[in-house]
Amino acid sequence: MSEPDVSLVEVVGVDVHFGTKAVLRGVDLVVHAGEVVSLIGPNGAGKTTLVRVLLGLIAPDRGCVSRRAPRIGYVPQNLFVDPTLPLTVRRFLALAGGSLENTRDALVEVGAAQVLESPVQELSGGETRRVLLARALVRDPQLLVLDEPAQGVDVGGKAELYGVIRRIRDRHVCGVLMVSHDLHLVMAATDRVVCLNHHICCVGHPETVSRDPNYVALFGDRAAADLAVYHHHHDHGHDVSGKVVPLSKDGPGHG
Repeated sequence: MSEPDVSLVEVVGVDVHFGTKAVLRGVDLVVHAGEVVSLIGPNGAGKTTLVRVLLGLIAPDRGCVSRRAPRIGYVPQNLFVDPTLPLTVRRFLALAGGSLENTRDALVEVGAAQVLESPVQELSGGETRRVLLARALVRDPQLLVLDEPAQGVDVGGKAELYGVIRRIRDRHVCGVLMVSHDLHLVMAATDRVVCLNHHICCVGHPETVSRDPNYVALFGDRAAADLAVYHHHHDHGHDVSGKVVPLSKDGPGHG
């Protein structure tokens, strides 16, 4: 479990080039314990590349990454398992270092206890995403990195899954960095939004980002209106750098 207000990972001035193409330019990003940060942007904006840099899978051409969370849970965008491979969910989670007790606890936490002995290849889209999330939880991570965590899940299932993610954050006081295209749904589960299009276009609370001209230019007036109707109430707030701060007792605030 992490202490609130602790910086778990920080990216400073990161550039990444693939050949002559600049994928990331001067990117700064920080995730603190106890907050959910949503990374949004159009296709090809460099979101997955930034996640890989953050995880240490890609070395940046310039800039630095400070990882202060020794235990990081990662949910990838896709999972492929050879259909001929005899692999149950129990075995799949054991390969991630989970004991039988931890495996069962993680599956209960994500609402998928019933698939413990099921073959991984036979899981539905929603069950697969929950099992991947359980896999990320078996080592009690201080930071969760989720790349399109609701991919392949229907709309109702997506809303429920984002609720699960928030409950995980609340229980473990871990930081969460979440990449998603589900702009409206993801805002109900986020504390801070980072809008990326090869560089950081804007960052802040959902209401603030919805009014930013750079956000409107990327996603259009309709997306801005959808985002603006969301109002997030929480038991803490964040300062301009994203650090957790207590709310004033004299009035409501937004987290």
